[in-house]
Amino acid sequence: MSWNEWRRRIAVAMMAAVAAWPAMGQERPDTSLMHYKGQDRAARIEAAAKREGTLTLYTSLAEKNIRALVDPFEKKHGIKVVVWRSGQSRVLQRILTEASAGRHEVDAIHMGSPELEALQRERILQPVDSPVFQQLSEGSVPEHREWAATILQVFVQAYNTDKIKKEELPRSYQDLLDPKWQGKLGIEAKAWPWYAALVRRLGEKKGVKLFDDLVDRNGISVRHGTSLLNNMVVAGEVPLALTVYSHMPQASKDRGAAIDWFALDPTIARANGVAIARHAKHPNAALLFYEYMLSADGAQKEFAAMDYVPTNAQLDSPLPDVKFALVDPETVLEEVDKWTRLFDETFVKRAD
Repeated sequence: MSWNEWRRRIAVAMMAAVAAWPAMGQERPDTSLMHYKGQDRAARIEAAAKREGTLTLYTSLAEKNIRALVDPFEKKHGIKVVVWRSGQSRVLQRILTEASAGRHEVDAIHMGSPELEALQRERILQPVDSPVFQQLSEGSVPEHREWAATILQVFVQAYNTDKIKKEELPRSYQDLLDPKWQGKLGIEAKAWPWYAALVRRLGEKKGVKLFDDLVDRNGISVRHGTSLLNNMVVAGEVPLALTVYSHMPQASKDRGAAIDWFALDPTIARANGVAIARHAKHPNAALLFYEYMLSADGAQKEFAAMDYVPTNAQLDSPLPDVKFALVDPETVLEEVDKWTRLFDETFVKRAD
């Protein structure tokens, strides 16, 4: 679905939301602590959150990681987190569908930065002033402060160590034009944000031609899902994958699989982030969870243990030697039709 189609859906949703909230005689929850800066801020948020007692989280986090992130929060604060999890597009669709029906079930949201930016533009999120922002790496908090990055998912290249020797690895994207890579390359079917960011940094004309030539000469296998692509490398069906997240091959390698990874320059990363719904029923519990997700002694250390790159600069990055450029969520939104078309024409429609 194109961004223009999403915008039409969101516009309808927001008209319904404005009409439905607050209902006659219904008191809107107090959100003043979102901007409170007093010395007793933490204590007041904790107390208000405990009075609410629960929050609902919509997320695209990997299912296997959710409990490792949520359980410590529930244990520490005694607040129940009700989780609904799905892929990015389904999470976005559910938020829009509920808004169009005047339902406000979601309190906190964790998903990709382009999707969060889309929700921000249509006033579905609310701004937060948090002292935790001072601990985050540069670029983690947009000027509007309606979401904040929690982790960076870094696109790296993964290879099967039984099929490819380390000394044979390409040192640049240009090296992939070598005929020795024919029939050995794979890419994820929805990796167009990576492609857009990479091509823009290579120079658009030069970058588009490079990947056109690459597919013409050596072909490429397109796989649906980054986890599946990683597994295909482990199985040897895709000897070299161009677009997997760094934590995936590292986790497989740690389990003894025949896989390793490297990072070609420029290396591209995309942010996932956390936000609070503008019409949250449990805004203070959501705020407590929001700051937990950004804190070095909260979820950030759990993310780091999973080999994600945390945005809290008080923690060490698992990729200290990798320099990367971030996918710009605004570019993703404004040029989605252009880059999805180019990506599909270059890779998907010409796949092996």
